Amino acid sequence: MLRKVNNRRTLSDNLKLGILTACAAGMVNVTSVIVFFSFTSNVTGHYAILAQEVSKGNWYQAGVVFLWIFLFFFGNFMSNLMIINFSGNRKYLGHALPIIVEIICLSYTGLYLEFAYAETLKETELLVAILLFAMGLQNGLTASISNYSVKTTHLTGLTTDLGIIFSLFTRKEYRADKMLKNKAGLLLAIMFSYMIGGVFAGSVFLMVNNYVFFFVCSVLSVVILYDYSVSRIQAKRLLKYSLKLKFRDTDKIESLQRKRSA
Repeated sequence: MLRKVNNRRTLSDNLKLGILTACAAGMVNVTSVIVFFSFTSNVTGHYAILAQEVSKGNWYQAGVVFLWIFLFFFGNFMSNLMIINFSGNRKYLGHALPIIVEIICLSYTGLYLEFAYAETLKETELLVAILLFAMGLQNGLTASISNYSVKTTHLTGLTTDLGIIFSLFTRKEYRADKMLKNKAGLLLAIMFSYMIGGVFAGSVFLMVNNYVFFFVCSVLSVVILYDYSVSRIQAKRLLKYSLKLKFRDTDKIESLQRKRSA
């Protein structure tokens, strides 16, 4: 999911990455609405709030919302910065690092809510800022390594793309286009995963409260560990195959030597 980039990625790679990260984004967004009454997986609504606060002359509130938008932008910036500055054998680390930082942000939010949160306005503003930064990291990562095919923190553009694709499917020649069908399948998978994550978070929150953030962290951990475990398995298989070839070649050499000596 994380090792391959751009044209080297398969539909399966994008599906796995999209499903898991969209599920995580849906969980974060629904939980933040329950706890903070604020969306944290996208900034579309925040632009409207920023304009409203500026028009009213509420400069402090406008500054807070501007900071939220900036941190979402900065999360995307930092994510891609990590990706482009790690190459070769360190490429996997560069791709995993944004997810690791995101897990740290979500873990901190969950722990703070559980043990220190006094429900003050400043605390709420700070925690929303942290979550927006974390979602920016995730969005920047998925978009960068998938050549912008996978964006999982917001569904506005996704819904637009689906509307366009389904309009194309009214024509027979487009219904036969494999690339279009694959794209539609990927977008639908992301959409349903986001919804499933949100429904799960809303249901689980009633039982575990703020610990729901650790469920999100566990989903993101799968994203990191999947490639690591697959690479370990592939390395073992390659080693086993190499040893098998070596022993086969050794047997052939010994057989030839016995024939010559006979």
